[in-house]
Amino acid sequence: MMYKRHRFPPEIIQYAVWLYHRFNLSHRDIEDLLAQRGISVSYEAIRLWCNKFGAKYAQRLRRKHQGYGDTFFIDEVFVNVQRRQHYLWRAVDQDGEVVDVFLQKRRDAKSAKRFFKRLLKKHRGEPRRIVTDKLRSYGVAHRELIPESIHDTSQHANNRAELSHEPTRVRERGMRKFKSVKQAQRFLSAHAAVYNLFNLGRHLVSAKNYRYFRLRAFATWEKAAVV
Repeated sequence: MMYKRHRFPPEIIQYAVWLYHRFNLSHRDIEDLLAQRGISVSYEAIRLWCNKFGAKYAQRLRRKHQGYGDTFFIDEVFVNVQRRQHYLWRAVDQDGEVVDVFLQKRRDAKSAKRFFKRLLKKHRGEPRRIVTDKLRSYGVAHRELIPESIHDTSQHANNRAELSHEPTRVRERGMRKFKSVKQAQRFLSAHAAVYNLFNLGRHLVSAKNYRYFRLRAFATWEKAAVV
């Protein structure tokens, strides 16, 4: 029983965790939102809920994911954690779905190969094409791990991956930077799973279809959060 020995009903816990990973809200913001509904819970309890259940929900969502496209856009950006520079590696497919995010201390060939191995495990095979910048580490990982895939390093081709970092930057600012590598990786993995679920392409579909997709996303979320 996931919710055993928790004083609050599962529905409240699920709602708080969803708010935190879906929107740029702090634990204190969610405390106020719940208080407005007559639910008195401390922000510390909400923080513990998000840490404990966010990863579990995300794991279930990933298991139910329908699969990724055949083109991966890969990029890395620096992230300061405890005043030390780390690199956040990210891969998205041609539909904007986040395939993986992984925080590492370096961006050398060893780090690139480690990230590529994670991608191959999640994709269950080689992508048809990868798009990266001209960082040499990508070339090494490509040659050694997925030589049959097309490797595109042309200018501006990787804009999709670069733009995909923006939601993370927004959350990083809202959280006043990540406090530890473990906390950052835990949050970013859960955030990516929730982002994929509600990445509905609102500007690409009719209002009717969007409402249908949103209802389906809510249903999937509820299934991932059941006891």
